[in-house]
Amino acid sequence: MASSVRHLTIDCSDAYRLGRFWADVLDGSLADDDFPGDPEATVTAPGAALLFVTVPEPKTGKNRVHLDLQPRDRSRDEEVERVLALGATVAGDHRKPDGTGWVTLADPEGNEFCVERSAAERRG
Repeated sequence: MASSVRHLTIDCSDAYRLGRFWADVLDGSLADDDFPGDPEATVTAPGAALLFVTVPEPKTGKNRVHLDLQPRDRSRDEEVERVLALGATVAGDHRKPDGTGWVTLADPEGNEFCVERSAAERRG
């Protein structure tokens, strides 16, 4: 029998704060027993379970693994604006004049992730 991925685990300096950000981004929720100051926070959202773990060392380089987000009910550009309003920053803009491409963002602790076109945008 094969293994299943239970969580994608992300090291960070403040598990609750970063978990709250990602719960908002993914329209998910933090576990009922997660509170400010906790060393871990679990986010459950449609299609994803993320575990944030507080560690003492800071992020020092580019992520080796990152999330690619595909908006469910809005365009890529609308989703980028929404996530920026939640506290993300633009790390790289790879949108092309023909509407293809993606935007690389960074969460409040600098972890990179991408926002791609929605399924509707891909269908054209």
